Amino acid sequence: MTFGSWIDTGRSRPLVIAHRGGAALGPENSAITFSLAGEAGADAVETDVRVSADGALVCLHDADMQRIAGDPRSVEALDLATLQDLVPDLLTLEAAIAASAPLGILLDVKLTDGTHIAEIVRTVEAGGASRRAILGLRSMGLIAEVRSMGCEMAVLGLLPDADSSEEAADLGADWFRLWQGEASADRIATARKAGLQVAIMVGQPRNVALPHYPQFPVGLVDAEGLEKLRKLAPDAIMLDDPRLL
Repeated sequence: MTFGSWIDTGRSRPLVIAHRGGAALGPENSAITFSLAGEAGADAVETDVRVSADGALVCLHDADMQRIAGDPRSVEALDLATLQDLVPDLLTLEAAIAASAPLGILLDVKLTDGTHIAEIVRTVEAGGASRRAILGLRSMGLIAEVRSMGCEMAVLGLLPDADSSEEAADLGADWFRLWQGEASADRIATARKAGLQVAIMVGQPRNVALPHYPQFPVGLVDAEGLEKLRKLAPDAIMLDDPRLL
């Protein structure tokens, strides 16, 4: 499946975004899993962007290597060669852009420094992926900063306040993320009125798990939860297993 553009509207169904590349299908954030996600029907893959000690942009979700490699050291304290020794499937951003084609690619940017953001944009542009890539940014300041650079790539607001869609739109976001437990018809309508498309992330946030959320870790969902999401008709759904949709 060839991805068109994140700015396209009028779809007949929500986009299927494979979280961490489709973590239910294989090693998270890996080239083989990207390929499997495409075969399973995903429209796009989501991956995470951090920076190594020697300045390489790498696709790793966690701030440290404990969960995936049993090493407590932080990503930013290790150079690329060491990270690749710990995780043989590790992708640099450049490699992830190539491996994800022709799918869309959502970059969950874990970095807050504008210099790194500019480098991410340059890497995407150099890979010819400006239309099929979207920047997932975690603060209003970063959204404003990206737009001040003159960057025209699509932007998804990955913001902590579920009711901040209008502010995100004012600063130049194109999409807004809602967690499954926060998603409602009213919030989706508010975001769309502001000109945004809405992506729903299934499961619970890893850092602030709340009792009213679905009792599944981030990326996981059951049939009942998916049926409720279908009725809300968002523009995209993010989950670990694209086969469920």
